[in-house]
Amino acid sequence: MPDRGGGPTGPRIRVGRPSRRARTLLMTLGVLAVLAMLFVMFAGFWTDWLWYRSVNYSSVFTTTLWTKIGLFAVFGLLMAVAVGLNIWLAHRLRPPLSAMSLEQQSLDRYRMGLAPYKKWVLLAITALVGLIAGASASGQWRTWLMWVNGVSFGQKDPQFGLDVSFFAFDLPWYRFMLGFGFAATVLSLIAAALTHYLYGGLRITSPGARATAAATGHLSVLLGVFVSLKAVAYWLDRYGLAVKSSDFKATGNWTGLRYVDANAYLPAKTILFCIAVICAVLFFATLWRRTWQLPVIGFGLMVLSAILIGGLYPAIVQKFQVQPNEQAKEAPYIEKNIEATRKAYDIDQTKPENYSGKSTVKAKDKLRADADSAASYRLVDPNIVSPTFQQLEQRRKYYQFPTTLDVDRYQGKDTVIGLRELNIKGIPKRNWINDHFTYTHGYGAIMATGTATDANGSPIFTESGLPTSGQTPKYEQRIYYGEKTEQYSIVGGPQKELDYEENGEKTTSYKGKSGINLGNAFNRAAYAVAFSEPQILYSGAIGDGSRILYNRTPKQRVEAVAPWLTIDGDAYPAVIDGRIQWIVDAYTTTNGYPYASRTTLGDTTTDSLTAGNQTRAVVAQQNQVNYIRNSVKATVDAYDGTVKLYQWDTKDPVLKTWMKAFPGTVEPKTAIGADLREHLRYPQDMFKVQRELLTRYHVQDPAQFYSGSDAWQVPDDPTNKDGNAVPPYYLSMKMPGDTKQEFSLTTTFTPNGRPNLGGFMAVDADANSKDYGRIRLLRVTQDVPGPAQVQNKLNSLPSVAQFVRDLKGADSDIQYGNLLTVPLDGGFLYVEPIYAQGRNALYPLMRKVAVSYVDADQPEGDTTKDTTVFEDNLAKALNAVFGVDGEAPTTPPPPSDPTKPPVTGEAALQQAIADAQKAFADSEAALKKGDWTAYGKAQDELAAALQRVADADAQRKADAGKNADGKPAAGAAEPAAPGATAKPAEPASGG
Repeated sequence: MPDRGGGPTGPRIRVGRPSRRARTLLMTLGVLAVLAMLFVMFAGFWTDWLWYRSVNYSSVFTTTLWTKIGLFAVFGLLMAVAVGLNIWLAHRLRPPLSAMSLEQQSLDRYRMGLAPYKKWVLLAITALVGLIAGASASGQWRTWLMWVNGVSFGQKDPQFGLDVSFFAFDLPWYRFMLGFGFAATVLSLIAAALTHYLYGGLRITSPGARATAAATGHLSVLLGVFVSLKAVAYWLDRYGLAVKSSDFKATGNWTGLRYVDANAYLPAKTILFCIAVICAVLFFATLWRRTWQLPVIGFGLMVLSAILIGGLYPAIVQKFQVQPNEQAKEAPYIEKNIEATRKAYDIDQTKPENYSGKSTVKAKDKLRADADSAASYRLVDPNIVSPTFQQLEQRRKYYQFPTTLDVDRYQGKDTVIGLRELNIKGIPKRNWINDHFTYTHGYGAIMATGTATDANGSPIFTESGLPTSGQTPKYEQRIYYGEKTEQYSIVGGPQKELDYEENGEKTTSYKGKSGINLGNAFNRAAYAVAFSEPQILYSGAIGDGSRILYNRTPKQRVEAVAPWLTIDGDAYPAVIDGRIQWIVDAYTTTNGYPYASRTTLGDTTTDSLTAGNQTRAVVAQQNQVNYIRNSVKATVDAYDGTVKLYQWDTKDPVLKTWMKAFPGTVEPKTAIGADLREHLRYPQDMFKVQRELLTRYHVQDPAQFYSGSDAWQVPDDPTNKDGNAVPPYYLSMKMPGDTKQEFSLTTTFTPNGRPNLGGFMAVDADANSKDYGRIRLLRVTQDVPGPAQVQNKLNSLPSVAQFVRDLKGADSDIQYGNLLTVPLDGGFLYVEPIYAQGRNALYPLMRKVAVSYVDADQPEGDTTKDTTVFEDNLAKALNAVFGVDGEAPTTPPPPSDPTKPPVTGEAALQQAIADAQKAFADSEAALKKGDWTAYGKAQDELAAALQRVADADAQRKADAGKNADGKPAAGAAEPAAPGATAKPAEPASGG
């Protein structure tokens, strides 16, 4: 046979199938790869479940999970069915193919290519849209839970007469449903139109009818559904006006209806609703008429009506009815906005009290005496003394204190407190074992009195050392959970932990019940994957009893167990019942309170202390809110991480709603113990939000509110050059008319665009007070210098200039402490500690105290009014500012024997020394017996005795240095400030 040219001749190589062994190996590898991928996906879920179970909040995990799964499944299925059904229906209604046009011929190859895979394409499209819709719907789990569990507010909105719960809980869900309906309809319409076009139901270039009757009817129904949903949207938009935000020149940020909304937009929405219903009926009628003429005309009229009625008409009303007489037209709506906003932010009971700023006391001695009792002036600034705590009490490089310390109360005294937390960056030798096994916890709470410093300007510590000792009864000092503890640790296993180093290393092994057991290989594998740390799987440092601790910051833990709460930026520690507890304030918020103006939490809560400090930033579930309540007080145990949520606001409907959604997660208010209640305080972020609102909403007259003539602003911090708002200050003080000091949170206001003092605000911050939460607002009616003016006057003093020059000459810097403002006898007293820090010094020391008494009624030449002084200590500064010689009048301490007269001079000094020695001996005896009640009492007596020693010694020296005429002799020592005592002697051991 002749060669046909089939190519080169020779043996033909045959490519065979892989061997059975190779196929088995490939299949095994494929299965293992799939299992590995599934395990990676499962690891995150499993570790989350283990964590929630470890903190006893598994119900939060399961409720959230099943809600998300339910929403994903329901809405994903609905979307898939809607789109898939319309594709199937469009294919079913396709016309028989007749004479092929050029358009149909070009589409034929697509139809032929798609024919073998029609079912798979349909499944792929429906699955894709279903997954996207389900994922979007699962993110609405909060909206769903609030809708199904919503409780009544018991308050009705002023426009529609509906309960506030409709706007807060119902309307957001209806809007989501409406949005989902629009999405499903539009996707179905697009999918159906493309299918009709592909199979000839719609034609673009072919001669004759553009659409078959079946396609016309199908698409008309979908358009009818779309227009019906638009009608529903118009109806809901009527209610949406009550929570609509807009710009209003009288207030800036405005929420609720204005005149044009009530008299133009509201009727326009109603008319458009009716037009949309008629238009929808016309589209549905196409099923019988088989023509789009009427529905297209109706749709065009609806669009035109939306432009004319919904857009042009309100603009005409605003231009020709409202603007010529805007104040009168808007007055009723401004009044509604004021009332709703004050209720929503819990400031409706706050009424400004006129405060003239004129001193009501003329006698110098009386002013000086009143100044002593007006407040416990905090000279230890928690924002400045952190380096001092760090240097004096850090003890080891791997410990640290927060940048800003906290203010609390112990034994009725304002106290600055900071925890000695673990600093992972300070570990001498960094490796995986040291980072996660050896260095696992901080140690001890360090406390100092807030109202005095020692003779060197350092804090007077009431709890110090390693382990700490002082006035606090014995407590668990190990800190496994803290603000700076962000890394995970593995504890309780064969690897010992470093407890602390003091006269040698001491080790420990964690005995707490928190964390997740790593004793089984499955958990270890899950965490190895979740943390991307393979050593967890095979490390010999992990064995029986090993537990992994993570999510260790207090705010992190509270946010995780209560994801429906907004968390205050400042978690603060307290020693309670022998444990260090982190106290976290938490808020319930909503963005749907009708007529209440909105605020942005992230901006409102920022001040000179929080700017750039993420550890003190609010953790907001909603950044834009128009309702807030401090409804929950939470605690986190610093040793075992136990989280407890306590109901604080028993009337809050938002909290009641969430308690229905997550039953058993929040304990009743009655469960708060007496020891915990002593340390609860009014939260700073809530106060910041309220003070921001009160810059405008202290005015309740609509006309005055509109004019803005009495608007205030929160002044910038005059001690800080960054231009951020002055922070509120915790301070024990008396407000006008009060008979005793209360632990308060205070702030000042200045008029818009002016530096003088416009108002002063204080809230009773003591949870044990019957007036807790009561906001006092003083409106200053006379021209009184504000904080910036006082600071400027201080800076211009010759003595300050000389002090600064001396510091510069000594290569040191000046630091201004918190400028405290206290109402005093009709005027205002400003107190500011001044710190100095040398270039080579590691921490600042308080060197001076500036005091200014400002009085609007300042007679010519009266140096006791509107005076600023700069002295070595508070006592001297108060004496100087009021023009009083010597120490302020004080009540002599009671003698040891009440039957004997009080002793003075050298005898007083010797008696005080004897009392101090006896108190110290009593402290040691109580410490050995473990009687902490007696120990605390003896420590109080010791502190009081040492105070008397210092005062008596100062008085003795002052007396010795006086001339015959009673004037100080040259070179005589100045009397020491009250409270400037030596640090009390610390016991040798104990808690």
